Amino acid sequence: MTSTSTAPPSGGAPPLLVIEGLVKVYSGGTRALDGVDLRVERPQVVAVIGSSGAGKSTLIRCINRLVEPSAGRVLLGGTDIVALAPKALRQARRRIGMIFQEFNLVDRLSVMENLLSGRLGSVGFLAAWLRRYPEADIAAAFATLERVGLAGLQDKRADALSGGQRQRVGIGRALMQNPELLLVDEPTASLDPKTARQIMRLIRTLAAERATPALVNIHDVALAQDFADRVVGLQGGKVVYDGPAEGLTPDVLTRIYGAEDWSRTIRRADEEEA
Repeated sequence: MTSTSTAPPSGGAPPLLVIEGLVKVYSGGTRALDGVDLRVERPQVVAVIGSSGAGKSTLIRCINRLVEPSAGRVLLGGTDIVALAPKALRQARRRIGMIFQEFNLVDRLSVMENLLSGRLGSVGFLAAWLRRYPEADIAAAFATLERVGLAGLQDKRADALSGGQRQRVGIGRALMQNPELLLVDEPTASLDPKTARQIMRLIRTLAAERATPALVNIHDVALAQDFADRVVGLQGGKVVYDGPAEGLTPDVLTRIYGAEDWSRTIRRADEEEA
């Protein structure tokens, strides 16, 4: 495996996320992850690439146990997520913001209500059910709306939004948790190219502003090259590349995806939106 990932120097702060020997075997014997080791520093945007079935989504979802690992450890700030009982797992999940490919919004609710749902783990059940959020949470939601480019849309129903706007709500909802780590599962898969670049730029900018590392599962190699600090390539559930985005040579992409003419895939997009 090619690796240029950086461990902290002696005496430095430990990585926020450490994955050791992570294995996931689905019923029927499919081995989606096969001994994955990974370290994520703070702050850093890490793109996870690979062909369909390589284990990208499984990796993202095993970290917060939306998918149960078969073996291995997932250490978040030194706490092994895999070993946690349900109550402790719920508390640990508050530290992880999840952004989904299909947005996972409640369509009948407003943008503001979807955003505030990011606070459900931190307010009481009754307060959330009655939609009586603390004033500080409401103020934070308005600030977040502006930061993700949705100012003035707080009362609009989620099902009336464009795909890019829906993804911005999903990002804002994750930020409302004040997470230590962002997990992002195919955020651009259903977006047009320009909107996809805007969304990836937003994720990168917010991760830097908040010193919050982001682990982004993404198909588009050019987007990974343009917006990630580091790329992890999976093939057959194993890490076959872990290094800088500029290290995505044709030989590396052949190792990740198989033989092909990669000359037109490895590129820097020239266009920038106005």
